[in-house]
Amino acid sequence: MNFLAHIYLSFGNDEITLGNFIADSIRGNRHKHLPVNVQKGIMLHRAIDTFTDAHPTVRKSTRRLHKNYSHYSGVIVDIFYDHFLAKNWQQYSETPLDIFVEQFYDLLEENYTILPDGVKRMMPYMISDNWIYNYSNLDGISRVLSGMNRRTKNKSKMNFAILDLETHYIDFEKEFSVFFEELITYSKQKYIILCEK
Repeated sequence: MNFLAHIYLSFGNDEITLGNFIADSIRGNRHKHLPVNVQKGIMLHRAIDTFTDAHPTVRKSTRRLHKNYSHYSGVIVDIFYDHFLAKNWQQYSETPLDIFVEQFYDLLEENYTILPDGVKRMMPYMISDNWIYNYSNLDGISRVLSGMNRRTKNKSKMNFAILDLETHYIDFEKEFSVFFEELITYSKQKYIILCEK
């Protein structure tokens, strides 16, 4: 899953949210200096990723893209699924998406000193262009995919994946809906176990 899903699946706990968000920038055990609940957020992120990567519905989505995008298919599906979460946000949260995202940006700014360097470099662009909120529209997703393609020095051709999303929109949305309900249940269980430790 991508940024919005990981933030949402932290269930309103600020330190878990921080860990869940920064986890991709933390290698191995290089998190022992962080607050305990931030470390638990990193563990939650990794559990979510493992569950997602092995899930048959997610694999069905990635197979649809594999011919054109090979090993980048999983990254693309993560972005597509964040789009459907943002688009259908009112089904999952009583807090409007714009307010939820602003609160998250505030959380990052309040905890800037503990953020990994890569996150610190990315943050100004994320906030100024409001990446997470703009997942809710296709123009926003197109910009994200184009940015990811540039990061791969145009090897991934991910910028063209917006066409796949438009062509198979209904299928991807159905797959997201089925999968995400299961992911919420799994993540809540994992969150409870982590918080009890």
